[in-house]
Amino acid sequence: MTLRCLAIDDEPLALKQLVAYISKVPFLELAAQCQSALEARTFLENDTVDAIFCDINMPDLNGMDFVKSLVVPPLVVFTTAYSEYAVEGFRVNAVDYLLKPFGMQEFQRAVQRLCERKGMTSPSAVSHREEVGVETETLFLKTDNRIVNVNISDIRYVEAMSEYLKVWLVGQPKPIVTLLSMKKMEEYLPNYFMRIHRSYIINLTKIQEVNKNRVIMDADTYLPIGDLYKDAFQKYLSTRFLSR
Repeated sequence: MTLRCLAIDDEPLALKQLVAYISKVPFLELAAQCQSALEARTFLENDTVDAIFCDINMPDLNGMDFVKSLVVPPLVVFTTAYSEYAVEGFRVNAVDYLLKPFGMQEFQRAVQRLCERKGMTSPSAVSHREEVGVETETLFLKTDNRIVNVNISDIRYVEAMSEYLKVWLVGQPKPIVTLLSMKKMEEYLPNYFMRIHRSYIINLTKIQEVNKNRVIMDADTYLPIGDLYKDAFQKYLSTRFLSR
């Protein structure tokens, strides 16, 4: 499932940052970015969105009055540098309130609340993934009576097995089996990993082929793409698809 979003902020740098954050979440689709509430109102006369990230303190028409003026407002996350707007923000049933300057972690918290309000499970966990860069390439996994140091880039895919996970590594015929939840693993892995199914997280750099509703990791490994994760995965592919 994809959430179409509208980003509104009269400050160009703040708007640029907000758009950058949205682009880092696979299941968020930026429908438009506006530098005023009046511009956003014009956009919404001809289009619809699932959520609005809206600055409050703007000239001509502030964000709070703009949202109140909408007959059927989408889900709203307010952004502002002024903490005194918080209470008023929740009076208009805002999903969350981001106090500037906010980072990716605060933004991800708001996105999680959007998902909860929409009754959807976020296809890609958004807690530690953006903070864990390609440089921090190790994690420790407990298996049997050992603690194993794993290079994250060597992980081909992760498979759920009841309360355990199978972590399949490059060049290893057998997986590491560890007592851990998919949610916890998904939160820790960096952003070149993606959950494509309730039971599978894959290393996107290890994909050999995509065939219909399956991801082919090698000649013997065909992983299904779940309906809940299909849109986010297709969006990822579209950003990297080269054609005439």
